[in-house]
Amino acid sequence: MFRRFLVLTVSALLVGVSAGCGDTSSWVQARAASGWAAQYGDAANSSFVDADGPDALKLEWSRSVKGDLGAAVAIDSEGHLAANAQSPAGCSLMVWEADNNGRQRWCSRLVQGAGSASPLFDGFGNLYVGQPGAILSFPLTQWIRWRRLVIGMPTTPRIMASGQLLVVTHLGQVLVFDAHRGTVEGTPLDLVSGVDPRNSERGLGDCAQSRPGCPVAAAPAFSAAGNIVVLTLWEPGAAKPVVVGLRYRPGQTPLLAREWTSDAVDKGPLASPVLSADGATVYVNGRDQRLWALDTSDGAAKWSVPLDYLPQTPPSVSPDGVIVAGGGPGAKLTAIRDEGDRGEVLWTRDDVVPLTTSSRAGRLGYAVAEAPERGQELLVVDTADGRTVNTYPLPEATGWPVGVSLGPDGRVVAATSDGQVYGFAPD
Repeated sequence: MFRRFLVLTVSALLVGVSAGCGDTSSWVQARAASGWAAQYGDAANSSFVDADGPDALKLEWSRSVKGDLGAAVAIDSEGHLAANAQSPAGCSLMVWEADNNGRQRWCSRLVQGAGSASPLFDGFGNLYVGQPGAILSFPLTQWIRWRRLVIGMPTTPRIMASGQLLVVTHLGQVLVFDAHRGTVEGTPLDLVSGVDPRNSERGLGDCAQSRPGCPVAAAPAFSAAGNIVVLTLWEPGAAKPVVVGLRYRPGQTPLLAREWTSDAVDKGPLASPVLSADGATVYVNGRDQRLWALDTSDGAAKWSVPLDYLPQTPPSVSPDGVIVAGGGPGAKLTAIRDEGDRGEVLWTRDDVVPLTTSSRAGRLGYAVAEAPERGQELLVVDTADGRTVNTYPLPEATGWPVGVSLGPDGRVVAATSDGQVYGFAPD
């Protein structure tokens, strides 16, 4: 009798729990880490976080990846740092503790050639990174979760809605993976025809300089608000690259479709595109030394502003439409406000040469700039008026800076192409 009573009670309890819980699977779906998940911060490439950044810093540590870096480091929600190095031997992908003097947690060697792309952290600490011919995912340790073949070298991957991972290769293959399982969702999209699937290293030498042999030389931008993916594409035989918009249709077939191609940017775009907070506008550098704003519904030009220099890194964009133009040799620190039908220059600093994108936390922007006597320094500026808040030298920095990453705890990490990494903490 007691056994029968116990079985009935447990059965009733299970029915009640089942009826009351509903579908709770959404919390396990992969999402981007709340730190600096990948190069340029978020999937929109905005290089902006809605937090008050520190105005005073101190250099806590510096160390080398013992190789070259072609992209900024990624920082996850717990302060772990990932760098995708190109090294002659030994480890190339490495994960350090940014809040513990750069102590190494683990490292692994990848097939070399994908150094211009950064790793991506999701909110569970899983890592996604490409190598020529494959995209890989790692858990909190160095053991591979999954590995899938692709055609070409993956650019920096992006987390899309519903736990989906967007991968665009330098040869123009576009795939969406289930971020946990590594299975392909929907049908892959080929932006370039006639690509040899057996040669994933073709044209890699043209990617760093964004030359014609590398069809997709920069990371794409994705907006969940606009359900749009925007990328730059240099089609074989074309005189210049173009901007391409892919419409994302969750739950539909096809999942991704090429919606428009825009040649509005005179002489073609350069560097990664950046999407506005509402996904309605994409900002891109032009090889004509102008900043362009395009409508993401059809790729038409909304406006352009002359910069009088050629920015080699993307702009940063805040939700209120304030844009800080990209950096590079001969650059001027310039802020522009998007007024809908025009871009209004708010301020320009002719005395400062930013070499990287200005990574922004609230009002403050962080960039590596030219220092006296050809050195490099971390520059902190107030983006409301452009005034310098602080500067910090990067001791013995060589090569060129590849970007500034902002941690969730206020730490700032700068890196150079020669593999030097500098960790700053709030002072």
